[in-house]
Amino acid sequence: MKRYYVIYQGIVQGVGFRGRLIQIARRNQLSGYVRNCSNGDVECEVQGENVDEFIKETIKDDRFVKVFNYSLKQIPLKEGEKNFIVRF
Repeated sequence: MKRYYVIYQGIVQGVGFRGRLIQIARRNQLSGYVRNCSNGDVECEVQGENVDEFIKETIKDDRFVKVFNYSLKQIPLKEGEKNFIVRF
C-alpha cells in the first residue's frame, strides 16, 4: 500500500477533473481527497494498493482535461481512511 501527494497542472479546473478523479479512485478502491488550488492547479492525496494505476489514468487527456505536468511525492499512510472525497 502507498500514499501519494499529487499536484496536477494544466487545464484541470472547471472541466470535471475532480469528479473524474473521484470515479477513478472509487473504481480502484482508493482513499484520500482532491481539491482545487487557488493558482489553478489541482492537488490530491491518494492511498491504496492501486495508486500507480490511478496516476496513469488521471494524467490521460480527454475532450476537456489537459494535464501538462504533474508532480508526485510518496507520503506516510493515513490509518483508518476509507473514502476519496472533494475538499474545499
